[in-house]
Amino acid sequence: MDFKHVSVLLEECIENLNIKPNGIYVDGTLGGGGHSQKICEKLGKDGLLIGIDQDQEALCAAQNRLSIYDNQKLFVHNNFSNIKKILEDNQIEKIDGILLDLGVSSYQLDEESRGFSYMHDAPLDMRMDRRGNFTARDVVNDYDEKEIARIIKEYGEDRWAKRIASFIVKERASKPIETTGELVEVIKKAIPAAARREGPHPAKRTFQAIRIEVNNELGILEDTVRDVSEKLNEGGRICIITFHSLEDRIIKNVFKDLSTACKCPKEYPICQCGGVAVLKRISKKPILPSDTEVEENPRSRSAKLRVAEKI
Repeated sequence: MDFKHVSVLLEECIENLNIKPNGIYVDGTLGGGGHSQKICEKLGKDGLLIGIDQDQEALCAAQNRLSIYDNQKLFVHNNFSNIKKILEDNQIEKIDGILLDLGVSSYQLDEESRGFSYMHDAPLDMRMDRRGNFTARDVVNDYDEKEIARIIKEYGEDRWAKRIASFIVKERASKPIETTGELVEVIKKAIPAAARREGPHPAKRTFQAIRIEVNNELGILEDTVRDVSEKLNEGGRICIITFHSLEDRIIKNVFKDLSTACKCPKEYPICQCGGVAVLKRISKKPILPSDTEVEENPRSRSAKLRVAEKI
């Protein structure tokens, strides 16, 4: 299967990265290379693109796609949360910009065997990096009821979280839940018929929650932003696209924290902490996709781009 993925907020990302022809830019979620292709178009032969992805198939597809450009390239099979080590291992002191597109790729959703989609029956997997052993099957069959409910409520923001968790635990008591199709049926039984008729697919939120848990998607974000901010050159930009309110909240809060110098309590008349701001927020409100983009690519509907600059 070809690695197809429509890059969200493409022009907005490239514009906000402020690409210098001889700069060093990181695409931490390389995917099929859509954003990176635009970065390569702006880089000269001395410019360097570092493409990171934890999905080996994505890396191979992007390498082929970007081979026509004559700038320098470095492809890394890893998770962007290890950015400091990746740069150190390659003797790279500083970078001029980084892009993180936190959405699961269309390819991963559409590739039935990966188990990300509630629309196809497949083994319960959901690993973005197939080198890991921990899968969605482990979450569904091994976590206790309280923990499953917490994940679905917190990461999926599903009001039926407790009921879904209870039905999962009852179902797996007779035999393990092995496939996405089996899980979808359990979720449908748990959600009352009236609630199933309105809103998105009844399994959407639970599948999202389990995927976030399997890949520790929220746990790595704050530290990654702090690590990146250390590695950015002055004037370097960090652009992050989120698709989930929890992701966006984490990015918004860490950008705010890093762009605030004084952390003293409000009642202190003079700063005692000697804090220094590290980043400057380029826009306090997120950049949203245009109506045209949402029409052409409905998966972009929930996308938000936040940008900060090293000072």
